[in-house]
Amino acid sequence: MQHIDKRQVNIFSDDLRQLHFAELCNALYERELTHISQQKLNNISLLQRQIGGLKHHIKRAAYNLLQHQAPLEIDIHNASWQAKQAAKCPAKLLDFEKTLAWYHRPLELGVCASVHVNELGVEHIELDSIDRIDTEAAKLHLNKFGWFSLDGKSLSIQTDSKSAKTQLLKPTKGVLTAACCGHSWNHKGRSQPRLLTLRELMLSFSINWQTFR
Repeated sequence: MQHIDKRQVNIFSDDLRQLHFAELCNALYERELTHISQQKLNNISLLQRQIGGLKHHIKRAAYNLLQHQAPLEIDIHNASWQAKQAAKCPAKLLDFEKTLAWYHRPLELGVCASVHVNELGVEHIELDSIDRIDTEAAKLHLNKFGWFSLDGKSLSIQTDSKSAKTQLLKPTKGVLTAACCGHSWNHKGRSQPRLLTLRELMLSFSINWQTFR
């Protein structure tokens, strides 16, 4: 597995930078086309828009992976962030009061948020974005995971007993590192990391790492 340290990017020759850029694009194309092929889409126009927008989004993602200032390494071959994985999921350190204090402050729409996902004992932390805020009801809505109270509790109705349990987390460096790197855990401990979707990868570029400890 080939890694590069973000601090080393500036000393790469132009040829090497182009090679890394091409490798990242190839990895992202392979991942996204596999993802699209597994979707059940009845809307052909939606499929056409997804495929049509790939070139722009993938080039942007590859460029940002090479340029973004993050305390993480890059796996060129998988187009993914890499960092040492904690023995236990950082969500175990959940503090409802700290979560409430974090989200009970002025927030902007589009801000990146982190969600703990527990599906049949397999845990990971996933990036999402805030698209609605209801200050009167003290709740917010995430683009993928729906409504949460400001202390992080999910307000979405689960219709299936096997549905994944979700919890909005206060972002910390450990939480965001786990989310960006796709770290996963099961009852035995660390498990195989998951590859981020292109959407999650794009969200990771919006993180201001200097804000978190």
